[in-house]
Amino acid sequence: MNDHALLGDLPEALASALRGRGFESLTPIQQKVLEADHQGRDLRITSQTGSGKTVALGIALAPELETLNRPARIASPKALIVAPTRELATQVGRELAWLFENLKAKVVTLTGGTSVGLDRRALSANPEVIVGTPGRIGDHLRSGTLDLGSLRALALDEADEMLDMGFREELDAIVAASSTDRRTHLVSATFAGEVLRLANQFQRDPIHLEGTRLGAANEDIEHRAIVIRASDKIDALINVLLMDPRERTLIFTRTRAGASSVASGLADLGFQTRALHGEMTQRERNETLDAFRKGYISILVATDVAARGLDIEAITRVVQFDLPENAETFTHRSGRTGRAGRQGLNFVFVPVSMQRKAEYLFRDARVRVELAEPPTPEMIRAHASERFMKGIAQGIEEGADEEINALATELLERFDAGALIRELLKRSPAKLPTEPRFISPASAKRTRQGRGNDRMGEMGPPRSAERRGQSSDGYAAFQMSWGSTQGAEIKRVLALVCRRGQISGGDVGKIVIGPHSSRVEIAQEKAQAFERAISRPDPRDPHIRFRRWTDEPPQKRGGRGPAETRRKFASRAPRRARASA
Repeated sequence: MNDHALLGDLPEALASALRGRGFESLTPIQQKVLEADHQGRDLRITSQTGSGKTVALGIALAPELETLNRPARIASPKALIVAPTRELATQVGRELAWLFENLKAKVVTLTGGTSVGLDRRALSANPEVIVGTPGRIGDHLRSGTLDLGSLRALALDEADEMLDMGFREELDAIVAASSTDRRTHLVSATFAGEVLRLANQFQRDPIHLEGTRLGAANEDIEHRAIVIRASDKIDALINVLLMDPRERTLIFTRTRAGASSVASGLADLGFQTRALHGEMTQRERNETLDAFRKGYISILVATDVAARGLDIEAITRVVQFDLPENAETFTHRSGRTGRAGRQGLNFVFVPVSMQRKAEYLFRDARVRVELAEPPTPEMIRAHASERFMKGIAQGIEEGADEEINALATELLERFDAGALIRELLKRSPAKLPTEPRFISPASAKRTRQGRGNDRMGEMGPPRSAERRGQSSDGYAAFQMSWGSTQGAEIKRVLALVCRRGQISGGDVGKIVIGPHSSRVEIAQEKAQAFERAISRPDPRDPHIRFRRWTDEPPQKRGGRGPAETRRKFASRAPRRARASA
């Protein structure tokens, strides 16, 4: 970009490292750190996600690494970077390692969930730079394997996040153990409130460097808001993903349980998906991220904390499944795509009752957001056909080897060309992981009370339309002798019904979980075959029995009928009976 400085302004050791990674210029925040009048000052860095903050921090630390350490029993680093999460610490460590390679400076990362023995072995090399989480750094300070008395620079990355996560006591201990003549740098989304008080306590004569503002970075991102009922979110997610099931996608949820539930549900439907959240071991996290980077899985479902520090190129689609709490979180999420000049697409799911909040959020984030409907089954199938045609065209352009050419010639000589193409298409169709969902449009209009005027709200249609014993159009109801008191839950019931009945998830309608029994709906055209299949003995679950649902199913005295729990992942598969209604 024209407003970016050339790499020639950098020391050659850093410039050559950046050129080796394809960099041609510095971002605004990197250039501000480099400017001569900022050398030797404590820095307060604020810049949007994706603006090059980690490299900027490396530029600030590089002058402290002119002399190298010798191996020692107790590590005495020259620079220490503290990050709130394992993922961010690992990412920062990886990035600084290549940036400082020509300086011969060793970089070691210390995080929880890894072997302390491996930590000690790495520390025995007396690295010049250490990146770590507050807890693990504190462990090594207490055990005497880390000495910060010679520290020349301390950097707190995402200081606001560390305070929000309750690390103030650990940060105080780290600062108390550090040399008094160090430089102290803070990177934070904002400098106000508690983070400002912390900065004033830890820093001397600081200068505030502001890089790219909210809404100015990542201009290659297209933002789309899908206004939807909460009960339709899963179906909308499925349809968004079906537009290109192999596209590298990052989905954000608010909670760990949500990440696990969404990931497992999508995986059950055939999507290549895994979850990323704080309850995973470090090994599980590393394996998941490695699989995502290498393309073994195309969809990652993550919490905001777990996704901190993720720097994976070629993420072309972000889905904010749960509405973010603020503009900073919105920006951090969307900033995972649209990198390195690539076009990115950011979907935000907006529940009908939260449209006003979303409007304020988009305004604060300073982005233009297009209002969009969830992709329809017709759009999804058309897109799949177009994708298939493009693949055929690309294959024709690339050509084939002699053996395939000879076989093609023989086939054309023996068979009619049209019949041959039809048969080949039947053998290798452009299949989708699951069937697209039909989603009724959610009203985007608002009443004076701020609710959707369709009277459906967030929780779906009125319960009176779903009385016990009344099946949906085109579906037959069955009772199974498995309820919540025996551990029945939506996902497990769906899996068992599909296995026992030899059907797919798209053939299942509503699932109702009661305390002692449950009710499932099966598409009418599959009901007879399903009934025959479930009548056979099942050695895996012999105690679970099925029968046709009656208007008055038996129930325990004083008990209540099953309260409906709307099944999330297959409730709106296409229904032939409804298509003709």
